Amino acid sequence: MKRMHIHIAVDDLDANIQFYSALFNAAPTVLKPDYAKWMLDDPRINFAISMRNAPAGLNHLGIQVESESELAEMHSRLQAIEQQTAAQLKPELGAACCYAKSDKYWVTDPQGVPWETYHTLEAIPVFGASSAEPATQGECCVPITMIGKATKPADAKPGCC
Repeated sequence: MKRMHIHIAVDDLDANIQFYSALFNAAPTVLKPDYAKWMLDDPRINFAISMRNAPAGLNHLGIQVESESELAEMHSRLQAIEQQTAAQLKPELGAACCYAKSDKYWVTDPQGVPWETYHTLEAIPVFGASSAEPATQGECCVPITMIGKATKPADAKPGCC
């Protein structure tokens, strides 16, 4: 079964944890010094916030799948979108980001909003590929080539994902 994913960059993690915990009537299921995630069943959503030097606001949207076969189905859909539109499909197999190792496919919608389709393989102890230290601007989660004009930091650099 698929689960909607929303990731929002925030300026004040504690204030946002308080807000979203009240909104969802639930504590985060994952809580790190720079990141929080709620895995909700009602509504069925993976909602994440992070403080990683990205501009505050919507970071990306996505669809989390539970199996390799569901990921293959979504990959086929994204390939069809790529063939029919100007969207560019970017695979990231074995990506280490957001305290998880995942197989991912990215595409940007016509408005420039990055969409991630992914299957989480395992939890990892770091936000990005190699360090638990805070990421620099532009690192994780959205590949720098997929960031829309509205969300792209002026001095963004290629990141871990």
